Amino acid sequence: MTLLIGEVRRNPVLWLLAFVPAVFLAEKLSPDAHTLLFVLSVLAIVPLATLLSHATESVAAKTGDAVGGLLNATLGNLTELVIALTALRAGQYMLVKASIAGAIVTNSLFMLGASFLLGGLRHHVQEYNKVGARVQAGLLFLATMALVIPSAVAGADFAAGGAFTETLSVGLSVLLIAVYSLGMLFSLRTHKELFAGAGHDEAHEKPWPIGLALATLAGVTLVVALVSEVFVESVQKAAESFGMSQAFVGFVVVALVGAAAEMASAFSGARKNRLDLSVGIALGSASQIALFVAPVLVLLSYVIGPTPMDLLFWPGAVVMILVATLTAALVTNSGRSAWFVGVLALTVYAIFAMTLYLMPPQAR
Repeated sequence: MTLLIGEVRRNPVLWLLAFVPAVFLAEKLSPDAHTLLFVLSVLAIVPLATLLSHATESVAAKTGDAVGGLLNATLGNLTELVIALTALRAGQYMLVKASIAGAIVTNSLFMLGASFLLGGLRHHVQEYNKVGARVQAGLLFLATMALVIPSAVAGADFAAGGAFTETLSVGLSVLLIAVYSLGMLFSLRTHKELFAGAGHDEAHEKPWPIGLALATLAGVTLVVALVSEVFVESVQKAAESFGMSQAFVGFVVVALVGAAAEMASAFSGARKNRLDLSVGIALGSASQIALFVAPVLVLLSYVIGPTPMDLLFWPGAVVMILVATLTAALVTNSGRSAWFVGVLALTVYAIFAMTLYLMPPQAR
């Protein structure tokens, strides 16, 4: 605990933790002040993401970048899962699907591209384990195919309407969860030697004890999830005040804020020449959302949702997910990176964001 307090005193960004209780206080006193709640929740998530970044780096220093990246992606995705479960119970399936699609695109393009850019601005050329990147990209591509198929056959003559789509979605969900489990077994157990870090660490601060790091990861992730719920409840109304479209908010703003904790760890790792950690977080989080979070939400919709949810996404989202997956696979194919590679990935993301801002997709 002394180390944690000392870190707060040393890092001015962590002084923003004062906004965490301010968010919950403002929610109690002024629940209709959506713009204020939006601003306060964003300011609260920033220091929480910084704490999560430091804790993740401490865990990665003990367990290796492969496990550290997986742990950060898992805990970071709990935020998206909590947000999606809240919307699932309310029957807001379009919001659930938008958050899924937006998280996949944001992690595989924005987080990955920004990591390459920030790391490349400090290091001329960076290396990372291309085997790990290829496995994660392959898992992400597999999941993308599972999302494309229901949309591709939805309008076919032989498709028996909603019943066919629901049954297919359940089958695909079970298959994806099984593949994700086997992928974890492959990378963390049977062939873990293939996923050793390829980069060279710079000298960095002494890591926290593993107990403190794990406790911080768990506690901060829970608080981030609670603050994110306030953010989601206020963001739609606040978006109208700022002139942002609903599609842009769901696909871009919510996804960026929801992944803030993971981004802080990925960006910090890239600057310290630990690109294996950054790539593991970005691609690991995207594949985990597609292979595990989305299928789990489909299955849970039969329990907590008003009606079953399927994997049928609107065409624009399917195209963006597919292009994002192919772009991520292309830029991570060599195991080497420079700053301009990050610019390429970020440009693709900017094209999507601009399109959604100016011409949002129609709700299905």
